[in-house]
Amino acid sequence: MCPDTHLRGWQISISHRDSLTRSLVVATILSWLMPSHAASFAERLGWAEDAVVVILHVDDVGMSHSSNRGAIASIEEGVANSWAVMMPCPWVSEIAQYLKDHPSVDSGLHLTLTSEWKPYRWGPLAGQSQVPGLVDYEGCLWSSVPQVLASASADEIEIEIRAQLKRALNLGIPITHLDSHMGTLFAHPDYFERYARVGIEHEIPILVAGGHLTHARQENGEAVRQLKPWIEKIWQAGLPVIDDLHTGSYGWPADEKAARLIDLLKGLKPGITEILFHASEPSDIFPLITGSSASRKGDLQALLNQGVRKTIQEEGIILTTWRELKERRKQADQ
Repeated sequence: MCPDTHLRGWQISISHRDSLTRSLVVATILSWLMPSHAASFAERLGWAEDAVVVILHVDDVGMSHSSNRGAIASIEEGVANSWAVMMPCPWVSEIAQYLKDHPSVDSGLHLTLTSEWKPYRWGPLAGQSQVPGLVDYEGCLWSSVPQVLASASADEIEIEIRAQLKRALNLGIPITHLDSHMGTLFAHPDYFERYARVGIEHEIPILVAGGHLTHARQENGEAVRQLKPWIEKIWQAGLPVIDDLHTGSYGWPADEKAARLIDLLKGLKPGITEILFHASEPSDIFPLITGSSASRKGDLQALLNQGVRKTIQEEGIILTTWRELKERRKQADQ
């Protein structure tokens, strides 16, 4: 005899004479109430549900000789596997020569719309007459993101993005992705739209996170909220999306960076996470450029640290690149 079952709202009354039937009914109701698993972008790109996939990325390449040497050491001797170049900066030609001999390096453009160091500055590649809203009284890019927001139109942003892209193409620099120096392109939806437009037009992946966003929400919650409507648009346009972005290493004490990175790697959730660094090789001149010299030296030491390498191996972390993400995104449509 079947148990007498009554459903009133969320209350279920089932006869205790048939525990198997009761269990099946409860399991069915729970399946209705509990949300189904939402696939991470790592899964959508072909990795397993529990895969922890990481890009260890170096920003500010091309800014100085020290920046270039640190980035190269991070890739050749350390665990870094991606970088991005600041095209308006004085030492881009050096890194362009390196990339001619090492074209397989995962090298993107660190789209640069600010010039933040007082004694060491650069201007827009498009020229002051084309982008007057991007230029300060020295003829250089503004020192801060709020100054850009107060003065530069979205049209000027796009003009400068395209000028930086053109210089990279002229120099033969491989472009595996686009991202944003100081996050300027994430600071206003109209700026982001132009950034996305250029990436989609040229079929170049752009840095955008749209998965579990564990660290991105903590570090850049407002940008995450504003950019949410773009995530599926970018995916549907054929470009990859990552699950999370960690930018907090800049603020870690220099002598604690390796230990902090190990802890971070051990706690990462499944999905694709990019972790940003600004690794630079120490020199006598570099501290004259930036007060963050010690921090950037700490980044390099962390990326060269054998304990960090061991943690990646022991945790089963998969290292990937933007070049691989682009290829996997193509395959996801097949």
